[in-house]
Amino acid sequence: MVTHKKRERFWFFLFVFPALISFFIVVIIPFLIGIGYSFVSWDGLSMNPVKFVGMDNYARLFTDVRFGESAQHTVIFTFLSVILINVLGLVLALLVTSRLKVTTIARTMFFMPNLIGGLILGYIWKFILSDAFKAIGTQSGLTGVFFNWLLHPTAALMALVVVITWQMAGYVMIIYITGIQSVPEEVMEAATIDGAGPWRKFFTIELPLIMPSVTICTFYSLSNCFKIYDINLSLTGGGPGTSTEMFAMNIFNEIFSYNNYGYGQAKAILFFLLIAVVAITQVSLTKRREVQL
Repeated sequence: MVTHKKRERFWFFLFVFPALISFFIVVIIPFLIGIGYSFVSWDGLSMNPVKFVGMDNYARLFTDVRFGESAQHTVIFTFLSVILINVLGLVLALLVTSRLKVTTIARTMFFMPNLIGGLILGYIWKFILSDAFKAIGTQSGLTGVFFNWLLHPTAALMALVVVITWQMAGYVMIIYITGIQSVPEEVMEAATIDGAGPWRKFFTIELPLIMPSVTICTFYSLSNCFKIYDINLSLTGGGPGTSTEMFAMNIFNEIFSYNNYGYGQAKAILFFLLIAVVAITQVSLTKRREVQL
């Protein structure tokens, strides 16, 4: 018995140890080095000295107007995107799990935008929301809707919301489909026999039972929207001006464009803590609403 347990432990550590070592080298060590950089002033050139500045980089964050504006853009963008992605993904999942004859084709079409890289997606929509919209507006006279969205600060931010929703809704749809298909048929049939309508069955039976899917999809969309960079770069480039510059782009520019490695790293650490707090709070809140039969 003792020998059997020892053998199990041996195989357990044999398979887990390489993964732990890789995680430590790729994630933990760079993260700790990053924390160290956040306490220094350095331009990233090895020939120049690294000066220890303590908490100065973190104190400077609270007076950085541009960083505060990028935080505001990111919060607004994430809030709107997470709602739209999950509502649209759930509606699409309900649609393709109904008795439509084209469900397979519909699933493929809805999921396809997720297969396109963020940079390419941004350049495609850049043409649509600028030149194509402007041409449609000129020809139709509907210039209040069809104009160059990327030249207007608010419209450019909404353009980012539209593109990320179009990209991610198909992915969360797949997760919602899994949740909907796990709802027992006999429960739905019993509700139908009891006279429950489609809306009541959805809100009192299906939605509570697919809350695990809601938790996963909300976490996935929340973390990805907070970290958006590729679509931000290719679609708006942070413009017009800095009106659509998100957290990730602000940090990237600080480190690699302005060569403020220490200050940029302090921003990155604060960004990590913010995402961690929001994500943990979201998972905690949605998991409380999960029910099991």
